[in-house]
Amino acid sequence: MKLNPPRAPYVSSQESVSPDMDHLRAFVRAVVTTVALCVSAVSVAQAQYPTRAVTLVSPQSPGTTMDVLARLYAERLSQRLNAPFIVVNRPGAGGIIAGQTVAAAAPDGYTLAVVNSGHAILGALNKHFPFDPLKDFASISMIGDTPSLVVVTPGLGVRTLKEFVDLAKANPGKIKYSSAGIGSATHIAGAYFAYKAGIEMVHIPYKSGSDGIADMLAGRVEAVFAPAAFTLSLLKDGKLLALAVSSATPLLEPIEVPSARSANIDYEYSTWYGFLAPAKTPKPVIEMLSQAIAEVSADPQLKAKMIALGVTPNVKPLADFDFYIRDEMVRLQPVLDAIGPTENN
Repeated sequence: MKLNPPRAPYVSSQESVSPDMDHLRAFVRAVVTTVALCVSAVSVAQAQYPTRAVTLVSPQSPGTTMDVLARLYAERLSQRLNAPFIVVNRPGAGGIIAGQTVAAAAPDGYTLAVVNSGHAILGALNKHFPFDPLKDFASISMIGDTPSLVVVTPGLGVRTLKEFVDLAKANPGKIKYSSAGIGSATHIAGAYFAYKAGIEMVHIPYKSGSDGIADMLAGRVEAVFAPAAFTLSLLKDGKLLALAVSSATPLLEPIEVPSARSANIDYEYSTWYGFLAPAKTPKPVIEMLSQAIAEVSADPQLKAKMIALGVTPNVKPLADFDFYIRDEMVRLQPVLDAIGPTENN
């Protein structure tokens, strides 16, 4: 007689699941719920941004072109976004102090950098750098640019750019030019001029641009390569002389200055100004800030004040600004290679 094997006992689908599987499913549900709540909370926070004061960190002293621009935008952004925008000055080390302050800040949109073209090249000119000027920041918007003036002391004894270049060639390594620090826009403007004119000058970096101007007035430094607003009052008073402007065309306002090209020197260099945020700042926050900056930049009164500073309004948002920065780096690379990296404090 053939016996059939014993039947396995019937087990329901619920009974077939082990207690461990129940725990796993409960855990997954809890994780999914938590993530959804967090994403929802972040979205709500971003939609309400800003809910408190936003700090704009400037790498230059009060009264400088960048500081004035920062305060002009702070006032209008406060009105546009219904939250205080406060300017904090962190001058020194050619912008490293201010840059490190923002790079180390929480990427939440409440600490932003007001920068100029010197920011992007900081890493190329400093050893043991505490942050990456490109990778550790997110581009928000460029707001304007301005050419540099070749400015000298009357005591140098030159009245034209040609006379200045001839004097420098006859005395290599004797003429000193000041800047706001290694890697600053005024440093690169001077180094780029020397490269284009085929002359050798001595770079004297200062903690701030105003310190260098003070030494020019005292006769300890002979030249500076800076935006018009930086030395405008001194130029109007005749305490300093502007020999040329680093643009393809002459400067017509607020003062008249011939172009470097009129003296057969192919020197075109502009200092740009803009806003950056710490890397990993949420994209919706970056886009909101960029849009707000574009809107306030269209204000005719703001444009007039920028032009009075010698700054040409020029808005480049987000990726356009990022591309512009990197393109400038490529153009200036020969000068950066010639200067080479130095130790920073």
